[in-house]
Amino acid sequence: MERCKWAGSDELMINYHDNEWGVPVHDDRLLFEFLTLEGAQAGLSWITILRKREHYRAALYNLEPKKVAGCSYSEIKEMLNNPSIVRNRGKIESTVSNAKAILELQREYGSFNEYIWSFTNGKPIQNYWKSHVEIPLHTAESSNMSKDMKKRGFKFVGPTICYSFMQAVGMVNDHTVNCFRHMQICKQNGGAGCPPGLN
Repeated sequence: MERCKWAGSDELMINYHDNEWGVPVHDDRLLFEFLTLEGAQAGLSWITILRKREHYRAALYNLEPKKVAGCSYSEIKEMLNNPSIVRNRGKIESTVSNAKAILELQREYGSFNEYIWSFTNGKPIQNYWKSHVEIPLHTAESSNMSKDMKKRGFKFVGPTICYSFMQAVGMVNDHTVNCFRHMQICKQNGGAGCPPGLN
């Protein structure tokens, strides 16, 4: 059974690849969780962040936007002393400010989900990469997302981080065509544009 090359041999990475990466997410809490983790990854490896995922949930109220938005200065200071998460002031403070920005979007759009999926017209983008080297670091959609989110006060949302986020939450299917998950997710997304015999 073939997988995307990046999945490697680590069980945590394999489980994430097989069960989460590329699966469409429409829950505001989970979308915020992925946005937080992708921002935390900047300059680090994804496996490092995956290993800290449960600690992020424990330190940040299960990444419920409303609760995180209410974090006080003393709580932020406490997080900066927590060795179980990435102790970067900018990243921690951005998590709180991003939660506040999400609350604003929920008021404006009804949900963060409604806003974020508007960048792909509410549907996943189906790609057909033969090799991981073909996959772009960012796209027009992630650049538009980044630009708009920055205007709304979000931090750690550059075009590359936004594209990684889009890949994680299934806004794009970037599993390579030799990966067993490529066709599974394509079919899960309705099957439109899935050529027969790809996998």
